[in-house]
Amino acid sequence: MRFSDYQQLRFERRDNGVLLITLDRPDKYNAADEQMHGELARVWTEVSADPQTRAAVITGAGKAFSAGGDLAMVRRMAGNHDRVAHMLSEMSDMVYNIINCEKPVISAINGVAVGAGTVVALLADISICALDARLGDGHVKLGVAAGDHAAILWPLLCGMAKARYYLLTGEMITGEEAERLGMVSKAVPRDQVLPEALRVANSLATGSQLAIRWTKRSLNNWLKLAGPVFDQSAAYEMLCFLGPDVLEGADALAQKREPKFPSAHQPEPRANDCL
Repeated sequence: MRFSDYQQLRFERRDNGVLLITLDRPDKYNAADEQMHGELARVWTEVSADPQTRAAVITGAGKAFSAGGDLAMVRRMAGNHDRVAHMLSEMSDMVYNIINCEKPVISAINGVAVGAGTVVALLADISICALDARLGDGHVKLGVAAGDHAAILWPLLCGMAKARYYLLTGEMITGEEAERLGMVSKAVPRDQVLPEALRVANSLATGSQLAIRWTKRSLNNWLKLAGPVFDQSAAYEMLCFLGPDVLEGADALAQKREPKFPSAHQPEPRANDCL
């Protein structure tokens, strides 16, 4: 791997082929702008092909894992067909590249994980989460459909009823509740998150490599079966970026107020209008 090719991911090689990857934008709570989003999409193919890596751990610098998509990026995308088309392709790469990565990936969720951050946090093969971390998929709060990873993954992790509830409301859950629901592998006190993730990674890195990798490949066929669900949800999310709600959603989030989505304030069609 050419670590110098990455600007917002930091790398550290540990013993036994463990690679520690850190989202390194702590002043922005590791929110993903275009640069970080692109790096998160392509890094997994390099991890998979890297002969020195047997297992990868990913965590966030500072207090957060990742605060999701950078709002400035959201505004640049809104109404811009070329940016939206590029993001659709890159979003697909991120999800499928994690799924197809030959090496096991462990997420050390040290703080809040939203949006793009939740993609990496929950698609990891094993997720170690702080008890007091807050996780969620806030797409509907932004005014876009729950694309990224949510439709493909959440029903498998916590069941359809809970997936519908959290994806339609955009409510957050704690790491403790996420463990109870089956959203994460394990929840531990915050100061134990990274040490525990590294312990698990070391165990995997010193285990039977083909047995571990082929077990991962078999299990991830459940996600591949749901590929059309993901593709549709991702397309719907990007379609929403071409409408008016997303800008109001971004403004509301930035101003810490409730959004007033244009689509929620349009008059309902009368019965005769539908004839």
